[in-house]
Amino acid sequence: MKCEVHIFQRSSPFRRLMISKCRAPSIFNVGFKRQLSIPPNLSQTSAIVRKLDRSILSSPLTNSVPIPESTHFNESQYDQYLCSYVLKISAKLGFLRTGKQVHALMIKSGSHNKLSLQNQTLHVYVKCKELNDAEKLFDEMRVRNVVTWNTLICDSGCGFKSSLYLGFLYFRRMLVDGVGSDHITFNGLLRACVELDDIEVGRQLHCFIVKLGFVLNCFVSSSLVDLYGKCHLVKDARRVFDEVVCRDLVLWNVMVSCYVLNCLADEAFEVFNLMRSEGVKGDEFTFPSLLNSCGTFGSFKLGKQIHGLVIKQSLDIDVLVASALVDTYAKNGYIENARKAFDQMTAKNVVTWNTMVVGYGRHGYGREAVRLLRDMFEENLYPDELSVASILRSCGNLSISCETMQVHAYVVKNGLQAFLSIGNSLINAYSKCGSIAGAFQCFSSVTYPDLITWTSIIGAFAFHGLSEKSIETFEKMMSQGVRPDPVVFLVVLSACSHGGLVNEGIHYFNLMTNDYQIVPDSEHYTCLIDVLGRAGLLDEASNILASMPIEPSSDTLAAFIGACKMHGNVGSAEWAAEKLLELEPGKPENYSLVSNMYASKGRWSDVVRIRKMMRDHCDYKVPGSSWMEITGGINTFVSSDKSHPW
Repeated sequence: MKCEVHIFQRSSPFRRLMISKCRAPSIFNVGFKRQLSIPPNLSQTSAIVRKLDRSILSSPLTNSVPIPESTHFNESQYDQYLCSYVLKISAKLGFLRTGKQVHALMIKSGSHNKLSLQNQTLHVYVKCKELNDAEKLFDEMRVRNVVTWNTLICDSGCGFKSSLYLGFLYFRRMLVDGVGSDHITFNGLLRACVELDDIEVGRQLHCFIVKLGFVLNCFVSSSLVDLYGKCHLVKDARRVFDEVVCRDLVLWNVMVSCYVLNCLADEAFEVFNLMRSEGVKGDEFTFPSLLNSCGTFGSFKLGKQIHGLVIKQSLDIDVLVASALVDTYAKNGYIENARKAFDQMTAKNVVTWNTMVVGYGRHGYGREAVRLLRDMFEENLYPDELSVASILRSCGNLSISCETMQVHAYVVKNGLQAFLSIGNSLINAYSKCGSIAGAFQCFSSVTYPDLITWTSIIGAFAFHGLSEKSIETFEKMMSQGVRPDPVVFLVVLSACSHGGLVNEGIHYFNLMTNDYQIVPDSEHYTCLIDVLGRAGLLDEASNILASMPIEPSSDTLAAFIGACKMHGNVGSAEWAAEKLLELEPGKPENYSLVSNMYASKGRWSDVVRIRKMMRDHCDYKVPGSSWMEITGGINTFVSSDKSHPW
């Protein structure tokens, strides 16, 4: 059977664009009364087409322009059809220049007054953040429908908070003009409330939605639940959810995500069970939320049950779900399970690899993290800033300088040094690898250091025994208007402790408590007692230990015992030793500390007693070890170790 196609005498650039983009093999299987003249190169079809932006002509989307169902098109219909398609692509890909060119061609051909094309042109300007042109076009439109208004209301924000309020201004104008709103209108306005974190306007919209009867619409109700959930008003979110009689899967998912976001794991699984009892199965968006809850709250057994449901519904092949499984197992400390889930994935994306790399790094499997990073490069995938920061932490924990420098080179090559998280990780990694010069160089390359950056370099100086340099950097930080937090004060007090700077230690402790109103915790008291004890001020250290407003930790007691042992005052430390062993009876290090204290004064009967207590209450004591990097390999040693070939 022959297909008849109308051939026009006058050539149209849009018709040529249509024909040239529809050269699919299936077309040539159809018989035509007249052979179509298909130009070999789109850019050579006409002078008008050549004016279009090459970026849109070479886009993968334009390589598969859909064929209209009807073959009986006149020239004007072809023009409008192709204008519509190109405008749609321009809005999606942000091709402003192409959108303006098509707009100009529409004006030239007289089709610019067609409402559907005007709406699509308006959509291009709004998506490309050309709000001035969008407002000008909107004001010129003689006829506007709800799509026109929704285009400006839903997309006028364009990622800028100051522009989000424009949507509400147009909504008021819409109401004044008597144009009826729909579910898309309210969805856009509620999304703007989320971005603005404006719950009051959201409540007003909720009242208006109830008044117009849209509250039973799943689309609008999902947006309301999402708004209340992200504003941490969980009860209001659940009230909206319960009012909807016929719930779709999206609404169920949003309610589950609301509970997960607000750290209410039990309620999230309650909704999930209710969903299943009503015959609604979860999808690739339901299970990642539940698995994220299992990972955050350490529910390993519950995570395994969810894994079973995922396999049963054949969703384990979904990349998003499988990545959530890997993350759940990794966060719960089951790295082998995480790796097994990772290896069973048929398709992996960058997020999947990053999840596994971060999981290794978080639990101290630095070598495996570095090895996996190499495998990732072999798959032509590249880590993001989160993975790179995790790898650098692993390199620092293992003190492997070679890998640290290689990752640093990758960071510089790919322009990732602008991320503060990576800059901070580089400082820590070089510091732990013994290169304070490298750490300081990384700090100097950070244009706008934040509090974490300052804390990293202050800690690096303290770690390398440069206490005075650490304090000098801390003073420089405060002079630049950066407000210190408890962590940076802890680092400074630690520097004073290791440097024997008693006056400075007392000064910064008082500065923290009096000037910055920071309540010290046990770690701050540990540093203060340590700095006093190292200087031989045992009475002052004992008074602080006795007057602490909180219960002293094991580290605080151990610091005091160590100071008493150093200065030969065992009598003052006996009560602290007994309390330490009561506080942590299963820790062999505490028994060793107390035993050595008695041994230093020749009290061997007490040494025997403490050693017996250690055998009764503790398992095998893991010996302390040191390691060093030789020719790219990590070599570990223990005391008096003669097993190493070198």
